[in-house]
Amino acid sequence: MFILHSDYGTAGDQQQAIDQLVSQLEEGQERCVLLGVTGSGKTFAMAKVVERLQLPTLILSHNKTLARQIWQEMSGLFPDNAVEYFVSYYDYYQPEAYIPGRDLYIDKELQMNERIEQERFSTVASLVSRPDVITVGTVSTIYGLNPPEVFQQNHLRLFVGQKADPQEIVRELVGLHYRRTPGEIVRGDVRLRGEVLDVWMPSRDDPIRIRFGWDGIERIQVCEAVSWEPLDEFEEAWIHPKEFYMTSEERFNTALEDIESELDARVDWFESKDKDLEAHRLEQRTRFDLEMLNEVGSCKGVENYSMHFDGRKRGQRSYCLLDFFASNAEQFHGGSGRYLVIMDESHVTLPQVGGMYGGDFSRKKNLVDFGFRLPSAYDNRPLRVDEFQDLVPQMIYVSATPGERELRHIAEVTGQEVPIGLMHVDGGGGASKSEVDKPKEKQSMEKMLEEIDGIAKMEIRPTGLLDPEIEVRSTEGQVQDLLSEINERVERNERVLVTVLTIKFAEEVAEYLERMGVKAHYLHSEIDTLERTEIIKALRIGLIDVIVGINLLREGLDIPEVSLVAIFDSDKQGFLRNERSLLQTIGRAARNSNGSVILYGDSVSPAMESAISQTVRRRKMQNEYNEENGVVPMTIDKALPVMGSEIDDLLAGVSGRGKSGGKRMVAKRPGKKGLEGLAQRFGLGAGVWNSSNSVLDNISQPEWTDYEEEENEGETAELILRLEKEMRQAADRLDFERAASLRDRIFKLQNATN
Repeated sequence: MFILHSDYGTAGDQQQAIDQLVSQLEEGQERCVLLGVTGSGKTFAMAKVVERLQLPTLILSHNKTLARQIWQEMSGLFPDNAVEYFVSYYDYYQPEAYIPGRDLYIDKELQMNERIEQERFSTVASLVSRPDVITVGTVSTIYGLNPPEVFQQNHLRLFVGQKADPQEIVRELVGLHYRRTPGEIVRGDVRLRGEVLDVWMPSRDDPIRIRFGWDGIERIQVCEAVSWEPLDEFEEAWIHPKEFYMTSEERFNTALEDIESELDARVDWFESKDKDLEAHRLEQRTRFDLEMLNEVGSCKGVENYSMHFDGRKRGQRSYCLLDFFASNAEQFHGGSGRYLVIMDESHVTLPQVGGMYGGDFSRKKNLVDFGFRLPSAYDNRPLRVDEFQDLVPQMIYVSATPGERELRHIAEVTGQEVPIGLMHVDGGGGASKSEVDKPKEKQSMEKMLEEIDGIAKMEIRPTGLLDPEIEVRSTEGQVQDLLSEINERVERNERVLVTVLTIKFAEEVAEYLERMGVKAHYLHSEIDTLERTEIIKALRIGLIDVIVGINLLREGLDIPEVSLVAIFDSDKQGFLRNERSLLQTIGRAARNSNGSVILYGDSVSPAMESAISQTVRRRKMQNEYNEENGVVPMTIDKALPVMGSEIDDLLAGVSGRGKSGGKRMVAKRPGKKGLEGLAQRFGLGAGVWNSSNSVLDNISQPEWTDYEEEENEGETAELILRLEKEMRQAADRLDFERAASLRDRIFKLQNATN
């Protein structure tokens, strides 16, 4: 049962939107739209809908960072339920590819994040074993997994009082691909010592210890991974397979035969076309894979043969996380369609789902055509958008600026006439070719929203914050004009966001502001995820006052300290200055009571006119609500971050929690070179920060070679303090080898001074 825990209830127009959505879904409406302005409490509204419907729910986001933010909020709202996190487990992924024009083959390279992998296991384990599951994920959910039936059949259920022989349990665990070891164990291992069986499931931070007696299982405990101190005790435990891709021995052997048959047919085809090179290449590579599969049960790129191992037919979609939701709904909720999908920031996420299949197919086409892979590799793929839509029984599109696809889709499923401006768009249900070919007629989002009924709207902020005031100014002398506005905000200890159209202009504006004494930094796609997050943290703390960016200052960037957003070239036509982009960027100033926006342009474009019109309307609506209810607008109170405190989590896109709520990190730490590059980057812009708050000092300390230069009598005490800080950080992220090395270094320095 989903039980929401919160110190506050609904406010503003949240309740009417929640009631409307619940009513629509209970009446069987397949698609709904929730339009929620920035700061209106969309996540809380999602949680209330889940509590009302009592259905397992998948929340989709378009990137890992936002998904993690939602996961953290949902975990706080549903502490007694299974709130899971399911994203791609690659920190780095270079897919296999072939470029014919250069005759260049690119082998697959990847770096897996162990922590994210275990959270994926945890998601699937929850879905097959309990009814109250909320999963927050990215489009990784539409990629292939083992069938739910296979996963369920291979679970091992253990419970106190069960009459079981330890050796028999070990045999069953080995059958689930666990590795038996007599020594230290890691995730995926099993160890039997006398009447004590230790099992470490990949989805858990800590191993399970099972104690046997004369009558079978006496105790099932969760133990601390290093000291083996008992942390908790259970009456029952479900042990899931070590690997996602599981199959029976019979199915495995059949798959090998099918692969060989496909290989023979494909080689014959190449030879019939006088493509001997391709035939030889394919036979060599596939024969090697078959030998590896026979000898060790796996091979590099084994996922390309998933069609054969799953027993699927050519063209049939692979199984994915949605199948696990359907299985969960069938098992616990009375029907495979009894689950809900919520698509956050749908105007970005839905096109992303639609684009995955096309990119995957075009890459594999070269591999198949030139003899690097069998045609069955095509069937290891993400879902097509039509397959995704067919699988999802009910979905809520959530956005402050719903996209054209979502609007058309809701019009279609509710039997409404599709607005003229949406006639050219495929709504997800599959528009006819004649409709798609119709000439596009420009129509604003505001106009289309007026023509479609049934859209749930949350346009009132419980905090009482008004939409920002908007002013249009000429481009003549715009940078100097902006400088004076920035200085006013700096005096009030407020922050500024500036958006431009090109990387070069972003860097030039940031450099100019620095020369004028403003603490500024640019932010664009060439800056990696780690640096982006640290720059945004620095803005909130006040280490810098201005960020100049391009398209990174939109969805999900909520900084209460920002009171001014300046948009250069706002009258230009295109994606970065269309109606939705402008509204999203304007929304970044909607969390501060002094919020305002300056649009620099020499004319007023239709997109500007529509965005201004909607902002003014919402501002008026919010002001009337405040007056009627005696609400005084107050800037959102949000705890300040700590520079560098989540550096490893940022690299991996994940922040786990240990028993005491502290951080747990398993992924590889960044190397010295990466940290030096980070410091150099910040030295160009925000390097003027106070040295005691430098990014490098807060993230990690240099290697030993850097310390040697500082070892003089006057600096030893300071060095010891820095080493102690680094030792504690290493221990917090479970890097005990590094912590022990630092401890020994501290002892050496202390002894030298005595």
